Amino acid sequence: MNLSPKYLIKLLEQNGFVFKRAKGSHHLYYNAKKNITVIVPFHGNKDLAKGTYYAILKQTGIEDI
Repeated sequence: MNLSPKYLIKLLEQNGFVFKRAKGSHHLYYNAKKNITVIVPFHGNKDLAKGTYYAILKQTGIEDI
């Protein structure tokens, strides 16, 4: 199971999300069609917590394969 923020960002970009801005270690991604903004914590090479990873996917409606 890959819980890295880089993998999550790749999934978001494949589903129409674009990078909007970053403040510190948090990156904002926006999807204009769905009008959804999600924040992805990006702390270097550290993996996301499992609950955080799935909460972001749930917000976006993306199914993890």
